Amino acid sequence: MDRYVPDNTSSDNENGLRYDYGKFYASKTFFDQNKQRRILWGWINESDSVSYDISKGWAGVQAIPRTIWLDSATRMQLLQWPVSEVEALRRKKTLKQNIHLSSGSVVEIAGINAAQVDVEVSFDLPRLEMAEFEDEVGENSTAQQLCSRMGSAARTVVGPLGLLVLASKDLNELTAVFFQIVRYRKELKLLMCSDQSRSSLHSDIDKTTYGTFVNHVGSFKQKSLSLRVLVDHSIVESFGEGGKACITARAYPTLATGKDAHLYVFNNGTSTVTANKLTAWEMASSNHSRLQ
Repeated sequence: MDRYVPDNTSSDNENGLRYDYGKFYASKTFFDQNKQRRILWGWINESDSVSYDISKGWAGVQAIPRTIWLDSATRMQLLQWPVSEVEALRRKKTLKQNIHLSSGSVVEIAGINAAQVDVEVSFDLPRLEMAEFEDEVGENSTAQQLCSRMGSAARTVVGPLGLLVLASKDLNELTAVFFQIVRYRKELKLLMCSDQSRSSLHSDIDKTTYGTFVNHVGSFKQKSLSLRVLVDHSIVESFGEGGKACITARAYPTLATGKDAHLYVFNNGTSTVTANKLTAWEMASSNHSRLQ
């Protein structure tokens, strides 16, 4: 009888390689023969209370389908990106360029419905030297533990910087999706986090913060970072560095709903960075009907 012995390249636990480092499960793939691509489907479970799920009569939603492929440059990195068909739902567009973000900057991206939005942003980084990162962040901590402990307010030379989505005007509610460069085990590491700790004034929901380390080629000589976030009311799907890392989360704001949801780009790092291009599209709802 044959015996399958996997390569010892990834731990079979929360520290190992995963499609998604948030609320993403029960995934399946199929090969699209017409467009010669492999598609990944997955499910997103709820973060609110069981009693609320019972009252609304349903629980769980399907994630946006993703195209998955092997990075041709390294042949070692699986990349994921929302299928191109999602772009057919893009409507009103807002484009901002060269947004200079000094330490502590929070800049609103106005003019669109931020409760249902597709955002792509790229950041130019300052020159990085290891000597500037004096403190280790905890060599025995996982990426998720670091994101949870430091949050979007703990400053390093670079970051936290990213987007505040499903945010109220007074910022009492927000979900922060961001990058942060940290000194970890004597190396500079790129951390990507989705912080739900302030996502809702409700107290009876799961507000777990998710995070992962992102492979960054060339020891940050590339000097830029890219982030895409798709928001659909309570769903936040984030794709870092062209799909090298993905985090799916749920948020249940009480203030930042509908037209009262706001979108911001922010920088809490000590160094000034530039969002050289930010494009946001208000998204239409998909057309669907039940099979009879």
